[in-house]
Amino acid sequence: MAVASIGELSPAPTSGQESVPPTTMVDVPLLPGSTSAARPLVGRRDELDTLAALLGIRPDPAVEPVRAVLLAGDAGVGKTRLLTELRDLAFTEGWQVVAGHCLDFGDSALPYLAFSEVIGRLATDAPELVDATAERHPALGRLRPGRRTLSEQDPVADSAIDAAVDRGALYDAVHALLEAAASERPLLLVIEDTHWADRSTRDLLSFLFSRPFDAPVAIVASYRSDDLHRRHPLRKVAAEWARTPGVARMQLNPLPSDDVRALVRQLHPAALTEAEMAGIVERADGNAFFVEELVGATRLSQGLPDDLAELLLVRLDQLGEEAQQVVRTAAVAGRRVHHDLLSASGTLSPTALDVGLRDAIGHNVLVPSSGDYYSFRHALLAEAVYDDLLPGERSRLHAAYADALARDRAHGTAAELARHARAAHDLGTAFDASIQAGDEAMSVGGPEEAARHYETALELLSDPAFPSDVAVDLASLGTRAVDALLVSGNAPRAVSLGQSLLDRLPADAPPSWRGRLLVALVPPMLYTETQLDPREFSAEALRLIPDEPSQLRARALHAHALTHDARHDFATARDSAVVALSMAESLDLPRLGSDVLTTLAGIQRRAGGESDEDIEAAIRNVAKVAAEAGASTTEIRAIWLLGRWYFDRAEFEAAREAFERAVQRADALGRPWSPYALDARLACQQVAFMLGEW
Repeated sequence: MAVASIGELSPAPTSGQESVPPTTMVDVPLLPGSTSAARPLVGRRDELDTLAALLGIRPDPAVEPVRAVLLAGDAGVGKTRLLTELRDLAFTEGWQVVAGHCLDFGDSALPYLAFSEVIGRLATDAPELVDATAERHPALGRLRPGRRTLSEQDPVADSAIDAAVDRGALYDAVHALLEAAASERPLLLVIEDTHWADRSTRDLLSFLFSRPFDAPVAIVASYRSDDLHRRHPLRKVAAEWARTPGVARMQLNPLPSDDVRALVRQLHPAALTEAEMAGIVERADGNAFFVEELVGATRLSQGLPDDLAELLLVRLDQLGEEAQQVVRTAAVAGRRVHHDLLSASGTLSPTALDVGLRDAIGHNVLVPSSGDYYSFRHALLAEAVYDDLLPGERSRLHAAYADALARDRAHGTAAELARHARAAHDLGTAFDASIQAGDEAMSVGGPEEAARHYETALELLSDPAFPSDVAVDLASLGTRAVDALLVSGNAPRAVSLGQSLLDRLPADAPPSWRGRLLVALVPPMLYTETQLDPREFSAEALRLIPDEPSQLRARALHAHALTHDARHDFATARDSAVVALSMAESLDLPRLGSDVLTTLAGIQRRAGGESDEDIEAAIRNVAKVAAEAGASTTEIRAIWLLGRWYFDRAEFEAAREAFERAVQRADALGRPWSPYALDARLACQQVAFMLGEW
């Protein structure tokens, strides 16, 4: 026999008992160890107000009241917590509250069990009322606890017709009892977990929904919407209830991310790192119960808590063999999987795959989504299924996915190929795919993701099992990783990584490899507090890189100019920048050329000697040239430089306009924390302070 719910509707908190009238009807006590009723409600205030208005507990002129509300939501999303708050609110408004719970007894369910609980509570709190109603409606006695028969049919009935007549009398008796109780004070009836209700309970609810009360009686029936698979007996009945006049349906959606964060802080007063907080938010998927379980886990990195994993995996037992295999295969892909990829895995024949998918979708384990994808109804369910796979099974499925993606037999990305290949221990394929994934991320304005992919590729090189026949240009990969970290706003990490890569260079590596890494290290060093002198790095790079026109030589000269400009050696900086600009123009490198022009404009601004109009015109020109060349980073830098020019002249309104433009351009390019974008954000606040708008 399984306990019905994750949590049950609880009595009012102890601190509030004095305000509850002596005849207030309460229900079963809170489950052992649970403290949810004592915590402030998080993220459900609007739903509570709507529910109270619909039921007339706290009327709202903008909401038309109804007789009953069907409260639907996934398991653990917070239905019971909301009903607990509704009960407390009803108490304060002078209502009586009584609740019954449907339990998961399988085929051994006792008919009308939830209503027996309701009548038992009424008999305890108002025995005279129940006795008086039972005298007028003798059939009520059949539902009183301790007087139940083992079947719906009365043992002394002469025929099924007599039993049917008794059933009608029973319904009238329950209706009359609720009416009598509400004649004293408004009554709220709560029936929880109706997805476990027996047919008799469902039929009685249908009767109560369709037959009005003269006294103020409001009914709430809750159920798990994710349990209502295609063959679930409540699925059709709930649809009929929702079409009944005076009955409203309310779907309780997952909590938004901000509310999940508030709940985590409530459950875990000690500070969590942003990574831990983000991990809980992502994995919980807005489900309050999942949040509680994840917060309660001692070490989040070890996977799901065992109790939660077992609870989630119970859903798989309802599926057929094909559906279970489909779900296991889908879990290896992650939260969602494309149909072509699932089919190309080769775990099932096309017919068996269709059967399994229909079964998994019908049981609300998988949900079809746009673009021929299937998603897990809950993110943690995918995680639980994946963790339950045998190591060999997991590796085999990853290998099947990697092969399908590598051979273009399925829809997917380089990042997916990298993940599957690494999990299948195909390190060579994972290495190439990680670099490709990083390049793709940079091309769409995702420097943080790009840096992660590049660093993954670098980690693979350190694996003893990495194949020796894979060609690796460590300098090229390292430069990409350093650049991505810098653009994402993590200059210190870029410096640290670049220095470690210099130490990792093979002894027989070409000198240009070291030169390339040294050039890449200069920009992040200029944005980082360090004891290192960037001029030494740029000078060494120039010694290592051949003195002939090349893109790398031009970049090294530009880096040398930047390092000397930072030390106010404007003459050396200008000379290096002029040579770099000439080389960039001769090699037709417009992006590099625009970057060098911006550096020259900055030198001109700082060194002086030119008229204000000429300097302003030069800066505006380099911003235009950078935009035309598609040099986005240089464009942001040039716009920031223009803002600094205005700021130095105390033209604060013009400065703010330029800084805000730099911020907007950086945001549009997906680089909000790149060095000059961050500087522009800070400068906006500084300008606001200078203008008295702090």
